Amino acid sequence: MGFFDLFKRKKDKKKEEKYKLGLHKTREGALKSLSDLLDGSNEIDDELFDRLEEVFIMADIGVDTVVDFIDGLRDEVRDKQITDVKLLQEMIIDRMFEIYLNGEIVNANLNVNKDGLTVVLFVGVNGAGKTTSIGKIANQYKKMGKKVLVAAGDTFRAGAIQQLKVWADRVGVDFIAREAGADPSSVMYDAIVKAKQEGYDMLLCDTAGRLQNKANLMAELSKMKRVLQKEMPDAPHETLLVVDATTGQNGMSQAKAFGEATDVSGIVLTKLDGTSKGGIVLAIRHELGIPIKYIGLGEKVDDLEIFDIENYLYGLFADFFDEDKK
Repeated sequence: MGFFDLFKRKKDKKKEEKYKLGLHKTREGALKSLSDLLDGSNEIDDELFDRLEEVFIMADIGVDTVVDFIDGLRDEVRDKQITDVKLLQEMIIDRMFEIYLNGEIVNANLNVNKDGLTVVLFVGVNGAGKTTSIGKIANQYKKMGKKVLVAAGDTFRAGAIQQLKVWADRVGVDFIAREAGADPSSVMYDAIVKAKQEGYDMLLCDTAGRLQNKANLMAELSKMKRVLQKEMPDAPHETLLVVDATTGQNGMSQAKAFGEATDVSGIVLTKLDGTSKGGIVLAIRHELGIPIKYIGLGEKVDDLEIFDIENYLYGLFADFFDEDKK
């Protein structure tokens, strides 16, 4: 089933509008030139494909992803003997959908342990929005009726501990920490023991956001995981990498570094509403094979959305869909 068949079945107009608003900078920036390009072209030729490459690279879809994407588009145009430029936009959206899915059923929901405690580890560089993301996800699960504990594993900055406590207090969940400079693994131990003994449903763990050399980063995260697994062998159930979308390809470099240092199971892509390069979603998925779990579409506490590829593509190409409805 293609993207358009799936999209026609969607009914959540509120979510569609949220994605449309959140992705307006990308749609009205890099991808605005896509509409202009297709509207101004009379034939499908090498020059058109070259200019399409430029548009998608500007949207931060990533050079490797764009090259594969354009090669696939060329092949499809040739095989189906497409000559009408107007058909290209729908083909482009369908192919983006296929790139993200990559033949798989991609589940953006967290891997929640149905029989007890779920442990989620958050990793990523300072400033990416890790603390804010933990607070917003804690709020979501509290609203579901879950008992949530937040652990301040970034002990290298006193400010990080305090910021996380502010968020825990704001959304009304419990908080555990040690003094600044303490061993992060000791915080993990205290947290998981408390969570098990007191019947928590969710344990959300912050970690230090330093980009160290890979060996040190791997050793630190491995130690924290060992401490958690000693108390709960299948923990953590998720390791989420928080990436700032506004950093573009630098965010891709961070994702690669952390992905090599630990088993990242999903991406939290923050500040997507603040960039014109929203194509990084496709680059991360295509080049790293990691699914996007959440995206940030605003500053409010409920503006961290579970990622939905159909609404994402609608947000990127809303003008096309809206014209189609007229």
